[in-house]
Amino acid sequence: MKTNIILSGVGGQGILTIAAVLDTAALSQNLFIKQSEVHGMSQRGGAVQSHVRISDKEIFSDLIPEGRADLILSVEPMELLRYLPFLKKDGWLVTDSESFINTPNYPEKNDLFDQIKKHPNHVIVNATEIAKTIGNSKVANIVLLGAASAIIPLPEDSMIEAIKKLFQHKSEKIIRLNLEAFYEGKKVAEGITSLAPSK
Repeated sequence: MKTNIILSGVGGQGILTIAAVLDTAALSQNLFIKQSEVHGMSQRGGAVQSHVRISDKEIFSDLIPEGRADLILSVEPMELLRYLPFLKKDGWLVTDSESFINTPNYPEKNDLFDQIKKHPNHVIVNATEIAKTIGNSKVANIVLLGAASAIIPLPEDSMIEAIKKLFQHKSEKIIRLNLEAFYEGKKVAEGITSLAPSK
């Protein structure tokens, strides 16, 4: 088993938190993991991306080659499109529908969605709105993780435990908020991701 995941978004959207949940969950299953990241977090709104590789055998490179990503999970739709060359033929795209407009020539949202919808395996989630509804827009990243959980070959309980562990230094309220975000994302994508290959 080997799964290659590219996480993308902009600074402040919680990309590295998603990576940390995946890392923690994979390690709890005694799997090998490699992660690399490029981020402009010193300037909020700078591009952030992370390669996460999970395998039951040793992994030698932390970078995913073009055409080999099983999943691109993005907290911003335009950032997702940057990494399309990395997606394998039957790979999955999961993104928030909410744009983070950080450039004057940002494309029309519908044009972005048209590009994403050209790929048969895609899930566009209104994660930011869902996060606001449950109490905090900052948990949109965990809503998306929940939406993608069916296509990530890690047991759900390992991701739940990883969320609890990562936020244990915060309040109970923050832990509950993130768990609710995960479950709401999972619920939204249930029908769509039922085509995911069995783990």
